[in-house]
Parts: sequence; structure tokens; C-alpha cells
Amino acid sequence: MDWLTDPHIWASFITLSAMEVVLGIDNVVFISLMVSRMHPEQRLTARRVGLLLALIFRIIMLGGIAYIIHLTTPLFSFAGYDFSWRDLILIAGGLFLLVKGTREMHQDIEGEEEGGEASVADTMVSAILQIAVIDLVFSIDSIITAVGMAEHVEVMIAAVAVAILVMYFASEPVAAFIERHPTTKMLALS
Repeated sequence: MDWLTDPHIWASFITLSAMEVVLGIDNVVFISLMVSRMHPEQRLTARRVGLLLALIFRIIMLGGIAYIIHLTTPLFSFAGYDFSWRDLILIAGGLFLLVKGTREMHQDIEGEEEGGEASVADTMVSAILQIAVIDLVFSIDSIITAVGMAEHVEVMIAAVAVAILVMYFASEPVAAFIERHPTTKMLALS
């Protein structure tokens, strides 16, 4: 427990927490967009459960980070570029976000999708899972960076917990801002 009194550990924790918060801004925007279509009384629950799952996923990622770091070995080359598992994960995450953003813009411009009303449970589960997946995709680079900045997993987990807590409290004001200024929604989705 000597590491608790080490100023280098505290500097690492503060720096890493700040970095996680800054890198988490895009998460907050997407979380706000995701829950904006839900009933107001469901939004808080979706955010809470989604961010709790995001925290659990990030801790699992930190626990397995040694494996993730080693995913940089090229699997194949295409058009002169080497592709590793890490690259493929980031590409898949980027495609997921591109599809999600495009669908959101389409729904805003063209109106709601045709079809029956989704049940409250389907909408809630879908939103929670999407929040967790989006956070997972957005956090891969920051988690890998965290390992390079801090020596102790406990420090990394604490910094990630701080970032998730900030995201939790920031998501409502960001959602309100986006609701008042619809052009910011289009900018965030593009």
C-alpha cells in the first residue's frame, strides 16, 4: 500500500483521469443522442445501466489489456497496409458508429422509421446495449493509452471510474444542450 502515498502515482491518476474525461466527451454526446428518443422517465435508467455496463466492460478490458496490446501483430496486408486484430476492432467500431450516425440523421430528416411501436423493454435494452458498445468502441484507444501512463491497474480502474462518473453527470446537461440546439446533433453525428 506504499503506492498510495507515492506522488508519482497521484500525478499519474490525475493525468489519466483528465485524459479519460476529455476522451469521454464523444461518449457523452452519443449517449445523449441515444437516449433522446426514449421517454423522459426511461432516460435516467438507460444512462445509469448503460454506463454501469460501460464501467464493467472497461474494467474487463483493463484486466485483459496485456492481451489487447499484443493484438498489433499484422494478420494480413492489403493495399500496402498491415492489419492487426486491433486495427480490425477499431474498423468494426468505426463502421458501427458510421451506421448509427447515418441512421440517426436519416430518422431526423425523414421522420420515424416505418413499423410498429417497439416495446419499452426492447427500446430500453437496445439503448443500454448500444451505450455499452459505443463506450467500449470509444474507449479502446484510451484504455491502451492508460496502460502506457500508469503502472498500477488499480490507478487505471480508479481513473476510468472517475471518467464514467463525470460522463454520468455530464450526459444530462449535454442532452439538454443538444435538444435546444439541433444543429449540434448533426455536427456530432457527422
